[in-house]
Amino acid sequence: MRSMPSITNALTIDVEDYFQVSAFAPYIERSEWDLRECRVERNVDRILALLQENNAHATFFTLGWIAERYPALVRRIVDGGHELASHGYGHERVSDLSEEAFFNDIHHAKGLLEDIAGVRVQGYRAPSFSIGSGNLWALDTLQRAGYRYSSSIYPIRHDHYGMPDAPRFAYQVRDGLMEVPPTTLRIFHRNLPSSGGGYFRLLPYALSRWMLREVHRQDHSPAVFYFHPWEVDVEQPRVQGISFKTHFRHYVNIGRMERRLGHLLRDFHWGRMDHIFLSPQAQAQAQAQEQEVPLV
Repeated sequence: MRSMPSITNALTIDVEDYFQVSAFAPYIERSEWDLRECRVERNVDRILALLQENNAHATFFTLGWIAERYPALVRRIVDGGHELASHGYGHERVSDLSEEAFFNDIHHAKGLLEDIAGVRVQGYRAPSFSIGSGNLWALDTLQRAGYRYSSSIYPIRHDHYGMPDAPRFAYQVRDGLMEVPPTTLRIFHRNLPSSGGGYFRLLPYALSRWMLREVHRQDHSPAVFYFHPWEVDVEQPRVQGISFKTHFRHYVNIGRMERRLGHLLRDFHWGRMDHIFLSPQAQAQAQAQEQEVPLV
């Protein structure tokens, strides 16, 4: 039985391959990417089949690097009724780029995706949620590049990213630009991550389901959930020489991920970011929160 049928949540997939994750950057040179076995196409196709089976739609934040090499995959995403959005071109953290380099990255990725798919790309997610208090100029750059929303500021405390004092729900962060953060649950004056990724693989499914239901009950707002295609790939090549922490974070419970996603798709309603957050009503709600934003 589905939970809170009146609320449609946003399901998001960050389309990148296993060797492109930020945690592997110290171990895998970018010059090696084309030499690695690329498994993203088969994994995204599995996800597309799972979504179709459960009558769910999603937003695919896709790397330009992937789109350039697998244009037919990008078209299959759009043909399946899903939203195509940008994850930048080469999975470079925004915090590692200058303003000019960041603009070139997001402008190039947006144009590439639009040319391949023939649709407008309105959304962007920074690799590793790498927009925060130290580089808020990136929001102006996204506005300049023509994006309508971002999902790049995670309002949690984390050793690699996060801005715990940022708003928890969609808000107008620049004129014509909305920030739609991944979902957190507020408990004991702290934001707890409850929106996917490694947290979803680590925690028991029943706890993840409870957290999303609590967000619905307490905040009456749609959730934003995210995961990656490599998280459903048990047979992906194992990267050697990585630290214990990196190994644990990347590989924990990968064998359970696809089954858990099936439960998630059946227990909640899921849709596209643009359909949920770019409607006139959603825009008005986000604009009403503009005065509360401690970022600008």
